[in-house]
Amino acid sequence: MRTTTVDVETSDGVADAYLVRPDEDGPFPAVLVFMDAFGLRPRLAEMAERIAERGYVVLVPNLFYRAGRSPLIDLSLLADPQQRGAIFEKVGPYVAALTGEVVARDAMAYLDFLAARDDVAPGPVAVVGYCMGGMNALRAIEAYPDRIAALASFHAGRVVTDAPDSPHRGVGSVTGELYFAHADQDRSMTAEQIATLERTLDDAGVRYRSEVYEGATHGFTMADTAEYDERATERHWAALFDLLDRTFGR
Repeated sequence: MRTTTVDVETSDGVADAYLVRPDEDGPFPAVLVFMDAFGLRPRLAEMAERIAERGYVVLVPNLFYRAGRSPLIDLSLLADPQQRGAIFEKVGPYVAALTGEVVARDAMAYLDFLAARDDVAPGPVAVVGYCMGGMNALRAIEAYPDRIAALASFHAGRVVTDAPDSPHRGVGSVTGELYFAHADQDRSMTAEQIATLERTLDDAGVRYRSEVYEGATHGFTMADTAEYDERATERHWAALFDLLDRTFGR
């Protein structure tokens, strides 16, 4: 794999990002990965590399680029559960700044960046989101249903809220396939909220799978945190590659 850091021009500045591609000649289908709240770091590079090994060009942008280049927090504290609250307090304003309008604007820049590359195959991409990235990946596919063919969302929170612009309210525009993996120990995505999401998807006629990973907690794929769950993570890889390979006929 070739893993580099690239800069993506947006309407609001420059987003630093990981770009990973296979060593072989392309073009390859593209996968856009939306990070969790802890930002770009070695764990996300590892995950992008595993996706790229399957024959994809993978872009992982720093969604918090308006606050500065990565890293924005002390990454040595991620594995300490006692520091989790303090970390979320620091990144909370960054998360809140990502409104639906901002996410859609940035997503266009990321999609344009991929479309302009010679090693990216023409046509729609797939988007993958972790934690807050799952919520924002859903917003992206809702904004650009003709440019994003599939979404995989893992342990996403705040997908269903009471707000008028709650991400789940926009699924009627989606034409691609969606996959949601929920952690059953996740207070940010309760059983009631999962049921609301599924009911909304059914009413909109969206193709989707929604699964609850028993015993898993919010953030279960992140091996550099105390929430990591190896069994749930392996299940996530199987589900992700099933969706990607079917989407792109691989």
